[in-house]
Amino acid sequence: MSTIDDLLADARSRLRRLAPTEAAAAVADGARLVDIRPGWQRLDEGTVPGALVIERNHLEWRLDPSSDARVAEVTDHDQQWIVLCSEGYTSSLAAAALQDLGLHRATDVVGGFRAWAAEGLATGPGSDERPDYAKGPGPSHGD
Repeated sequence: MSTIDDLLADARSRLRRLAPTEAAAAVADGARLVDIRPGWQRLDEGTVPGALVIERNHLEWRLDPSSDARVAEVTDHDQQWIVLCSEGYTSSLAAAALQDLGLHRATDVVGGFRAWAAEGLATGPGSDERPDYAKGPGPSHGD
């Protein structure tokens, strides 16, 4: 039987995790930053300008290039997706799940949004705005 610590360690062993400044540089070079935090957390903590918001329970459907529910930003399995959560735990599990779908360049931000903001990287005011995909095809409640 595995513990959550085992699952996290396994996920992270497959990732080349990025420090916030490395993630920002990768985004400047064309990687896509995806914020998986729920609305209440984005409202409390703030946002990252330009980040694609896809809450965690929709992530695989929206980023799988073969899914009918994928977002328009998805082009192929070779895209680099950088996953951002609040502190860098859930994002590691999510990035590993994306790798399981064949998105081999998926990774996450060490320390999450809190580390991003602490580095002085661009942030915006909090928002719990509903992501655009919420009205489209695919699971509406993550099931």
